[in-house]
Amino acid sequence: MTASGLENWEAQIRKGWLDVAILATLWKGRLYGLEILRELESRSDLVITEGTVYPLLTRLRKDGLIDGKWEESDSGHPRRYYKLTAAGRSRAQALARHSHDFLSKIDALIQPLLKEQMR
Repeated sequence: MTASGLENWEAQIRKGWLDVAILATLWKGRLYGLEILRELESRSDLVITEGTVYPLLTRLRKDGLIDGKWEESDSGHPRRYYKLTAAGRSRAQALARHSHDFLSKIDALIQPLLKEQMR
């Protein structure tokens, strides 16, 4: 696989997992956009740009998985705080369960490759 082919594959994989990451980040409570980005980075080392996260938040809101509510802030400009809806909590749990099962199977397949690489 060429370097650009690998980068494209990595981008597609990341894109597919970002819904799970955002829903998991909102599990404990409401956050505004920049807080979501900071949480993703601090809890998982995922570095995502605002240009990536805000369209995802809009889509998740349109899908009824999160609510967004504008609130005034101490810094002077309003912020949109996002929180999971009941459907979002249910989806987050389902995605977590399915992700864990799937990743366990993938891990079993790639462990021999990783062990070989370490030799």
